[in-house]
Order: sequence, then C-alpha cells, then structure tokens
Amino acid sequence: MNALRGIKWPYAVIALVAVAAAAFGLLRPQLTPAATAKKKLSATDRVKRNPPPALFADGQIAPIGKQADAQRQKADALFAEWKKAHGTTRDDKAFADWAARQVPAPPTAKQRTAQLHEVQALARTRTAAGRKAATWLELDGKKDIWKVYLHDQRELVPAQQGAAEKAQLKAALKLAKTISDRVAARDRQPAPFVLDPTLRPEKHIAAGAKGPYSYPSRHATRAAAAVTYLSALAPHRAEDYRWMRDEVLYSRLYMAGHVSGDLTAGTLLGDLIGDYELAVTGH
Repeated sequence: MNALRGIKWPYAVIALVAVAAAAFGLLRPQLTPAATAKKKLSATDRVKRNPPPALFADGQIAPIGKQADAQRQKADALFAEWKKAHGTTRDDKAFADWAARQVPAPPTAKQRTAQLHEVQALARTRTAAGRKAATWLELDGKKDIWKVYLHDQRELVPAQQGAAEKAQLKAALKLAKTISDRVAARDRQPAPFVLDPTLRPEKHIAAGAKGPYSYPSRHATRAAAAVTYLSALAPHRAEDYRWMRDEVLYSRLYMAGHVSGDLTAGTLLGDLIGDYELAVTGH
C-alpha cells in the first residue's frame, strides 16, 4: 500500500479500492461490452478502476497548503457578513453574485510574472512519477475523490441522511464551478502554460492565444468547498481532507495549470461556498 500513502489516505478507502479492484478482475470476463457501456460508473467505480499512484511528499505540498489554510479565517469573516444580511435561506443566485465580488483582484503584472517564474522553476524538476501523480490528481481531484470520501462516511449514517449529504456536496461542487468560471471569464488571466507554451507543449497553444483563463483555480475552488463541507461532517477526518486538497493544489502548480495566486483565490472562494452550503443545510 505504499503507493497509496496509507499513513494519510483513509484506511476504509484503501480497503474499498483494493477489494473492488480484485472483484472487478474476477467479474470482468463475465461482462459483455454492451453491459459495461450501458452502466454509468460512479465516482467510486472510477477511482477503483484508476487507483491513485504514489502522490507528492508532504514537504512538497506544505507551502501551498499553508497558503490555502490562511484563507480560512478570511472566508469565515466574509461569510459572517453574508449570513448577517441574508440569514440561512438558500439563494444560490444572490450568493453567487456576492461571492464573485469577494474574490480579490488578480495579481498585478509584476506579481504574476514572479509567480510564473516559480512555476517555470518547478517545471524543471518534474519527474515521471511526479507527472503520473499530477495527472491522477488533475483528473480525480476535480470531483471524484471528494465523492469517494463522502461515500466512505455515508456507510456510517442512515440512508436518508447519506442521500441528503450526497446532494449537498454535489450542490457545493456545482456552485464552485459556476462561480469560479464566472470570475475567470471576468478577470481573464491566462494560465501559465498560455504565457509560456513550453511548460505544456502538448496543449498546442496557438500563437497569440489569451485563454484558457486560470484565475481563480476551479480545482482549488472545488477542493476547498469540499474540504469545508466534509470537515464539518467528520471533524476527525479534517486533516485527511486538507492533505488531499494540498495534493490537488500542488499538482496544478507542478503541471503549470495555475500560479499560486490562482490557487489561493480559489481556496478563498471555495471556503465561502462550503460555509454557505453548511449554513443553508443546517449543519
């Protein structure tokens, strides 16, 4: 289990992945192509089929994790203002409008250049194992891993409660995408690999391209929203959730999807969304 980092990865998830992988190997010959094509895979099924490789070391992810942690207090203070004015009634449209305005102005040109240089330096240290870890985190860190974490918790609560929490996490992740995309379209900050196409030559960025836009990071927004929400449900697991958030964030720096300012802005926004989902659902 070294590849799964058993010290940090929840033991129940490791067991789930291992048992499911074995079961899938036994059952696969009996499944017809038509049957597998018709069945829509769940997030848990997708992670079973593509379990995590060895991820990044704690020392690598710690700096961006500290920057992300620093957004928590800011988000709580901002959300207190929203709650004072609006209470706990769900109003996704009004909240989305408000939350988008709370995202700080993007870094200045000088700041972004300095952050780009950090990404360029990191790119020169890439390894095959690092690329493998970052690829998995880019794919499964969008939504699936957070759904797997919740699935683990749902095994211990009544079915009705588990279904409600699944819907609430889904709502938070959807809102994270909606608002982060809105702000990105507004602020129009090119991703690092657009500013320097040599960072990701496989992206085939056309000369003079302006996008994709990367401020704030959608991955960071989703991760922070999920961590805030899940940590309220299971405080004893909060360290695991923050660890995975930091893995996801670092992977985005590692593969030049974002600079650090994109990630901290996304974390702040995600923390706000997590606070909102908890408030309107009575947690």
